[in-house]
Amino acid sequence: MTSTDHLLTTPDEQPRARLLELVSTIEPWDDLERTHLEAATQWVASGAPVYRVRKPDVPAMHLVSYFVVLDDTRGQLLLVVHRKAGLWLPAGGRVEPGEDPWAAVVRECREELSIQAVASPVIGERPLFLTVTRTRGQRAHTDVSLWYLLEADAQTITSYDQGEFNAIRWLTDEQVLEESAELLDPHMHRFTRKLQHARTRKHRG
Repeated sequence: MTSTDHLLTTPDEQPRARLLELVSTIEPWDDLERTHLEAATQWVASGAPVYRVRKPDVPAMHLVSYFVVLDDTRGQLLLVVHRKAGLWLPAGGRVEPGEDPWAAVVRECREELSIQAVASPVIGERPLFLTVTRTRGQRAHTDVSLWYLLEADAQTITSYDQGEFNAIRWLTDEQVLEESAELLDPHMHRFTRKLQHARTRKHRG
């Protein structure tokens, strides 16, 4: 047995239970998210490996933490152009073996945007959205992505990881929805509509 085989088969019940708990807190936005939540629950509960241990596709299905940065005062979201994907999407990255998904957000936020992760009061340190997505290009794999929401003043983000991203851009909800779906993460429009609903409900109290 190789060291990689060992990592893929070693059970780790506490992080797995935490993942199941997180997934169970997400209220599905539509039938597709309901299907993705059911698939993710079955995947985690099955004992299958959930963390990537070798780039880019071992195991072929693994856990990702996305984070959408919201400047609530301006009503704008931060999107990045990922060099490999070639799409406008939220920042984020893989969850390390045994790492809590929120801890991955904190780490990736520091690495990619050089700021401290501050959870939005809309949802707190819980994911708002979940997607199961097949990546594009060579050695395609499936990302099970937890989408978190952060808050930040747009003026505080003055740099980004240029090794990962070609550019960053602040967009209003309406501007995101007006963008061609071909240029965005395939679930970005759906996330934005769910976020609009969540923000409206939060502001109404």
